[in-house]
Amino acid sequence: MNARGGTNKTRFFSAFISQIKWILFVAHRFSRVDRKSRSGTAGALSSLGICFGVMTLIVTLSVMNGFQRSYIDSIMEISSSHIRCKTPFTAGDFERAALDSLVGACLSDSGVSAAYPFLEAQTLMIGFSALSEAPLDRQQPALLRAVPPDIMRLDPGFAREAKLYRGDFDVTRPSTIVLGNALARSLGVTVGDTVNLLALSGSGDLISADRQFEVTGIFYSGYADINAAFAFISFEDGVKHFGSSARILASLKLKKSGRAYEIIRKLDSQIAGCEWESWQHYNRAFFGALRVEKNILMLLVFIIFVVVGVNIYNGMRRMVFERRAEIASFSALGGKKSAIQSVFVLRGFLTGLLGAVPGLAAGLLICVRIDSVFLLIAELQYYAALFFTQLFTPESAALLRSNSMYNVYATIPARVFPVEALLTTLFGFLSAVFASWAASRSMLAVSIAEVLRDE
Repeated sequence: MNARGGTNKTRFFSAFISQIKWILFVAHRFSRVDRKSRSGTAGALSSLGICFGVMTLIVTLSVMNGFQRSYIDSIMEISSSHIRCKTPFTAGDFERAALDSLVGACLSDSGVSAAYPFLEAQTLMIGFSALSEAPLDRQQPALLRAVPPDIMRLDPGFAREAKLYRGDFDVTRPSTIVLGNALARSLGVTVGDTVNLLALSGSGDLISADRQFEVTGIFYSGYADINAAFAFISFEDGVKHFGSSARILASLKLKKSGRAYEIIRKLDSQIAGCEWESWQHYNRAFFGALRVEKNILMLLVFIIFVVVGVNIYNGMRRMVFERRAEIASFSALGGKKSAIQSVFVLRGFLTGLLGAVPGLAAGLLICVRIDSVFLLIAELQYYAALFFTQLFTPESAALLRSNSMYNVYATIPARVFPVEALLTTLFGFLSAVFASWAASRSMLAVSIAEVLRDE
């Protein structure tokens, strides 16, 4: 009985291999003939369309990821943190040992990479230039945050995103401040100058001309709003100036940002009296807008594959119709419809493969050298401006090249997410296979006798 079962398996395997060889042979013969006909041209154009569709979508998504991640990283590392904790302590009623114990309890979780206390308040600043003792006629609102003096050591993510433009991130001395570069430019100050915190929310002394801070550093990040609104002082200065009712907060950075809610549940059960907020909730409006923007962009570019799929479907229907005599002959000689259909599905498989794989390779290559692509576009813009001399002088064209936004885009790296690249390639490939299957399925429903009578 075992011998008979083994023989049946061998026969089934041999029949399956023979059928595969027959499908490959017929597909190869059809392809050789189709190379000299319109079907070959249509197949090449379909592969080219899939190639450009996959390449375009990968590059577009990667550039979009680069822009969005630069915003998101700056917001989470500098502004919102992964988890914000509203502690039960205030600036006028806290003990250093108790505060350190709370921070230590947060750090005891294996998913937390950094934790530190901070204070924040809204302020109205006035700049004082070192060249003049009179205040500059410039006032700017800002978000003032009081952080530990060694924040660069405590929080590597903050140090990575808050890049120094001038000076040092030094708030170790009393009455020292670090400003965002756009905020410093608006105030007209630089390193060594002085700013006065004229108005300060939450303070018992709302208006004061005595809160003067020396600018020790100017930083910049990937998000313009942070550069235009954020300023940092030491935690001790914050306790001194923010008023006794200012609530002390804690910033928690995680090794994996997606575990925010899980870690909040664990810490809430271990630490009493704290209010927790994750980065998803704190920035839900902004991150939701970015997600919608990306989804709409993906939908628009995916229409490319729909158009290519329709083209493949129509081309395959025409090819199946032209091959109706051969199909009828194969069926009359005992060929199964599933095997005959597999011949045309294989053509769609090869069309999709020859388009999706080169598209993936080209998309990844462009993403690696995206800075060169944007710089090339900036150069082409410059030469186009020179060509239209009636609109641009050589001086204005050179100014256009130096101030081109493409030069800014070149500094933002494209970020390729493997899952997105794989799904894009797979979708482009499957669109061709599905179109071929649908076209051959409808045409193979014609009866053999009808085809042979017509022939």
